[in-house]
Amino acid sequence: MQIFQVDAFSGDVFKGNPAAVVPLTEWPDDEILQKIAAENNLSETAFFKQDENGAFRLRWFTPEIEVDLCGHATLASAHILFERLGYNRDEVLFHSNSGELRVTKRGGLYRMDFPSNPPKPMPVPKLLPEAIGVIPIFTGVNTDMLVLVQDEETVRNIKADMILLKRMEVRGVIITAPAKDPEIDFVSRFFAPAVGVPEDPVTGSAHTVLTPFWAKRLGKNELKARQLSQRGGELICIQKENRVEIGGRAVTYLAGEIFI
Repeated sequence: MQIFQVDAFSGDVFKGNPAAVVPLTEWPDDEILQKIAAENNLSETAFFKQDENGAFRLRWFTPEIEVDLCGHATLASAHILFERLGYNRDEVLFHSNSGELRVTKRGGLYRMDFPSNPPKPMPVPKLLPEAIGVIPIFTGVNTDMLVLVQDEETVRNIKADMILLKRMEVRGVIITAPAKDPEIDFVSRFFAPAVGVPEDPVTGSAHTVLTPFWAKRLGKNELKARQLSQRGGELICIQKENRVEIGGRAVTYLAGEIFI
């Protein structure tokens, strides 16, 4: 099998979020897919196979489990199709456990069309302040827990307790605040120890929750976002009724072969 590694949400290697991409001609057993993802030891490995209609079935695995949605590995998969596998249509259509996902390439950016997942308000979980070292201004949930804190420095300085976060009964925990850079609307970090990802560098799927939240809070539908991980990354986010468009760049870091 071919394998690629892509740094997503960045135009430079060693930044953004690395994802493995494995194009398939036939689906192996799920056990093999999971073992490949564990061997890669990246936050996600994407597998896809083209169907008879020209669309692609897309699946994502962390080192521990299969997940229903992953933004950066979707972007990475589209990048490999466009840049390495000779895909020449204007748009890539993926079928996934989260429904249809479409990716177009315009102006040097890959733009992904995802479901919008606005967070529903929830009481602050008892263990959360201890887990992140700060009392939230707001907490909400929609697959992931969204936690609003006071400012960018608070987000940047959080030292999360992974053992406590793993007990939150959600896929991941998003910490967010307004950005201090006037060119950026909001910042975030994303922790998902429950699925084997202590801190994700740049998380496209988290922005399906962040975008409707900040669009409503700021009264604007076009937003610029920055994720404050060590590697860092930037995203363009557009709220469109029940969908979210998430845009970013990508660069290929590695191309190779898997021998099983």
